[in-house]
Amino acid sequence: MGAKRRRRVMAQLDQAAQACVRAGAQMTDLRRTVLRLILEAEGPATAYELLDRLKRTRKGAVPPTVYRALDFLMAQRLVHKLERLNAFVPCAETGHQHMAQFLICRECGTVAEIEDRAAARALEHAAGREGFQPRHTVIELEGTCAACSHPASG
Repeated sequence: MGAKRRRRVMAQLDQAAQACVRAGAQMTDLRRTVLRLILEAEGPATAYELLDRLKRTRKGAVPPTVYRALDFLMAQRLVHKLERLNAFVPCAETGHQHMAQFLICRECGTVAEIEDRAAARALEHAAGREGFQPRHTVIELEGTCAACSHPASG
């Protein structure tokens, strides 16, 4: 990992810690480490991938260790769980409560987080018409990203 990316990850970790303080939550060393692993990942990371990487520095790490840290990070809105992939990605806006949508490329595996408030409102209204009160929404669109749809010609 390059120096520029390393500085960006460290800045994101500091922002996350500040968001936790504002929320009255504690960013422990373990939680910070798991968040760092997610931020450093090239794409979505599964809990077991995170556990394997965590074991390099914490030999006694077990699945519940990672799952508890992930639960905290999701509760603090620092990471999102992609249900389709059963994997985790960092939130594009640290600690910000929003209904994000995810674009998952079937070709290259990239994931883009977007926030379309009109789409979110439309879903809320549709649910309300049915008398349904959503607590948590994950919208994942699977398809082909622009780079894979239009590969550069050589």
